Amino acid sequence: MTVTVVVGNPKPASRTLTAATLVAKGLRPEETPTVIDLVDFGAALLGWGDPAVAAAVRTVSESELVVFASPTFKATYTGLLKLFLEQFDGGTGLAGVLGVPVMLGAGPVHALAPDLLLKPVLVELGATTALPGLYLSDRTFQEDGVIDRYSARWRSVVQALAGTAAVTNHA
Repeated sequence: MTVTVVVGNPKPASRTLTAATLVAKGLRPEETPTVIDLVDFGAALLGWGDPAVAAAVRTVSESELVVFASPTFKATYTGLLKLFLEQFDGGTGLAGVLGVPVMLGAGPVHALAPDLLLKPVLVELGATTALPGLYLSDRTFQEDGVIDRYSARWRSVVQALAGTAAVTNHA
């Protein structure tokens, strides 16, 4: 199973990247995820046709499991992540991809943001979003056990859906 982490934090090597990688490894511990830290693309995300961005889009669209992660900015995911998601064709760009929306924030007030704001755009792009979104405290996610509990609960679902994603991706 190919696993990718897409991070929409405007800070390089962020806590969002750490959290998303932990989620990916928790759901598929036998796989080493490919990491796409969108901040590395800079202004290349503002248009279409940049070869590095196109390669990242191919990597994501050919993955079976993708963790899409963002900090909570202005009660939603970042514009950086939105710019990247705009690179995918509507309805089919993420077909065959099991997408997991993950967001981090300072407190529980935005706990529904992954499901209410990020998941719908992933679905619009064709992703399968069978798992609930995950909201994490940006200060405590490394020690509060939330990622471990989430991973333990949903790992078997990811495994069961892996064959389905592969068939859809290569059909």
